[in-house]
Amino acid sequence: MASGRRLHLFDLDGTLIRGSAAAVEISRQLGLSAETAELERQFLAGSLTPDEFAVRARELWSELTEDHVAAAFAGAPWLEGIREVWADIRAEGGYCAVISLSPDFFVERLLEWGAHATHGSLWPAVPFTQPVNRDGILNAAAKVKIADRLCAEFGVELDECLAYGDSMSDAEIFATVPVAVAINADHHLSGLATHAYTGGDLREAYELVRHGR
Repeated sequence: MASGRRLHLFDLDGTLIRGSAAAVEISRQLGLSAETAELERQFLAGSLTPDEFAVRARELWSELTEDHVAAAFAGAPWLEGIREVWADIRAEGGYCAVISLSPDFFVERLLEWGAHATHGSLWPAVPFTQPVNRDGILNAAAKVKIADRLCAEFGVELDECLAYGDSMSDAEIFATVPVAVAINADHHLSGLATHAYTGGDLREAYELVRHGR
């Protein structure tokens, strides 16, 4: 495989985690799946903003511990081949980063898998003693701003970026970069993706763009 000196930007929920999300996996550990599913439904319907979702989830997760987070991360339905793809990107001189609306304390665990950088919404430390700072919660537009910062950090132009995503929160970044890969995506990305992949292995999705297409 050869990826070249490009910056690969990965979404988390529904993309690297197939058919699920960090909030869903965390809530499963706490026995709060139904409550969080209702929040997810309201968020997807547009009646909850990302910051309001975070405030409500913080209230639900008052008993959250690091052990819960570790178990949620370990038990999530990750795509196969994530470490292998990121290792190949690194070997070819490229960069890989994760930008997600999910809590930073979950997203940052992907640094151990080989991501150069991770950016999630800024949550208070676990176990919670502080409220959510709404200004630290990311939205779709924030993904583009973070991509710009990462380009400056890694010395890459925006037209050398690739985005991987699955849903409405990825639409703005898909419209900004020249190559976008829809992974198990919903209708919000129709017409915005350069490539589309349905399946359970990131190596197969990466194969679509590994020669610079």
